[in-house]
Amino acid sequence: MDLKNKQVTHKVFGKGSIVNLTDTSVEVKFKAGNKRFIFPDAFGTHLSIVDKKAVKYLKALKEKRKKEQEQEEIEQKEIAKMRLKDRKRALQRERILSRLKIHPSSQAVFWCDKEEEERVFNEWTAFTGTTKSGKNIGKVRKFSRLHPNSACLLTARESDKKEEQRRILGLYMVKEDFIGKLNEDGYIPAHQDYRIRLTEKESEKMLFWNYYVNEKYPHRMTWNAGICRYLDNMSIAQILKDLVKLKRSKKDKEFVQDFLSYFCELNKIDINDIPEPNGALKRS
Repeated sequence: MDLKNKQVTHKVFGKGSIVNLTDTSVEVKFKAGNKRFIFPDAFGTHLSIVDKKAVKYLKALKEKRKKEQEQEEIEQKEIAKMRLKDRKRALQRERILSRLKIHPSSQAVFWCDKEEEERVFNEWTAFTGTTKSGKNIGKVRKFSRLHPNSACLLTARESDKKEEQRRILGLYMVKEDFIGKLNEDGYIPAHQDYRIRLTEKESEKMLFWNYYVNEKYPHRMTWNAGICRYLDNMSIAQILKDLVKLKRSKKDKEFVQDFLSYFCELNKIDINDIPEPNGALKRS
């Protein structure tokens, strides 16, 4: 609505008319001279306007501006929270890195049957299982190399498929305060942010043996006993790097890239110097 030349009244300056208007200010001509006011805030406080349609228009405009300001304040608070969270995470990473001694194989890979797969992704915890022989038979297996820099890789192989067709189902970083040697129940909890479950189609393209090799028997693809084992750090970096390429949406790509950066930082891996996978499948 064009408010120029509309008649207004001011408690001190009396009657006047609008001579100029911007998004943030209004200029009014009075007998005492031209005066500027904040627009539209001045209406209803310092200025009153005679035109009824203009009154209705200004009321609606003020309400709209108020809602916009409230939304902006909410967004600014959210940004401040995110920045605070990022600062806390950065400090936490520094503390973790300052005291971590990185083992080259401080990751874990799990074999999940269908029942275990659903439990893992519902609860976001993987179970190490129990010892099957020796003096510790029946006791929970401890993975003492697992620390906050560790990831758990989740895999599966259907009973009618060959071992070389073992698929990657997903992976997650362990909880930020997890210490493997202190773990008593065998359950390894996931980090609150860094966790990924692959879709069925993605899983079919991510075969475990493209990344893993038993160096003693480089051409053999056998799991042997147990439901989990240690995995080298570089294999996880390679998997995450390939997942960045595999993801289609910008949001998913950015998330996996952030996951990769976090993993490489904690494991002191140069993100720009990750070699191509050279697992047993690549060598066959």
